[in-house]
Amino acid sequence: MTTQTALREDDHRSAIGRVETRSERMGPARVAAMAAVLDLDDAPVEGGALPPGWHWLFFNPAVRRSELGSDGHPRRGGFLPDVALPRRMWAGGRLRYHAPVPVGAQAEKTSEILDVVSKSGRAGNLVFVTVRHSIAVGGALCIEEEQDIVYREAPAPDAPKPSPSAAPANADRSVEVVPDPVLLFRYSALTWNGHRIHYDHPYATGEEGYPDLVVHGPLIATLLQGFAAESRPDERLVEFTFRGMAPLFVGQSFKLESAPGQDGKLDLWARGPDGELAMKAEAAFGTGVAP
Repeated sequence: MTTQTALREDDHRSAIGRVETRSERMGPARVAAMAAVLDLDDAPVEGGALPPGWHWLFFNPAVRRSELGSDGHPRRGGFLPDVALPRRMWAGGRLRYHAPVPVGAQAEKTSEILDVVSKSGRAGNLVFVTVRHSIAVGGALCIEEEQDIVYREAPAPDAPKPSPSAAPANADRSVEVVPDPVLLFRYSALTWNGHRIHYDHPYATGEEGYPDLVVHGPLIATLLQGFAAESRPDERLVEFTFRGMAPLFVGQSFKLESAPGQDGKLDLWARGPDGELAMKAEAAFGTGVAP
């Protein structure tokens, strides 16, 4: 692993251009475990294509326990900017699938910080970090991804809760998901996600002010990608964009829904238990073997 461009403590924008590279085998055992977590009948076999979103199982650093922060995330610093704000959230992203990633292949992921923007508003101080990831196998580019990471202040105890928008009412396909504690725990374990809001109820409610354990944003995005692929089995998912809009919580069923979009694309969203828009997404398709 290599890292370039030092970060000055007084200027988060100095992190722009920082690069990190990781290499990992797309192990069939972990892929089979993911299929079990999602309760799928079949797991992709070695040599088969890694399903969309499943690359998030890999390239996650196994950080020592002594190097974790109080929230379960790795302590600030390292590759990402050393932002002092206490809350960190993966808010959304944009993915482009150029070619399948074969299960069992040795893949290389290169990450680069594209931008760091500080803002201040009604929600307090915010820092937005945009990271680009490229995944290649044998030197051939397979996946390009941009992630939007947001750092923010902890809200005041008496701060009013934001009112979520209503989910679209024009769905032509819908499927229900019931996120139980075991699903959240197993997904956290598979992705090396130590953030305590997903498995530690006293922390999630007492420290971060949520009413219950929080469903992972990447898990919802993975489910939406699988839902999109099932909608058009004869086409290949080539682009997927998503944005988290409101949190979903353990034990409360939500729905994955879709409707035809513009220019042949598919609009997708996660509808919360009260009809709220929890995540919105858009998928584009091409011909050929689906990844």
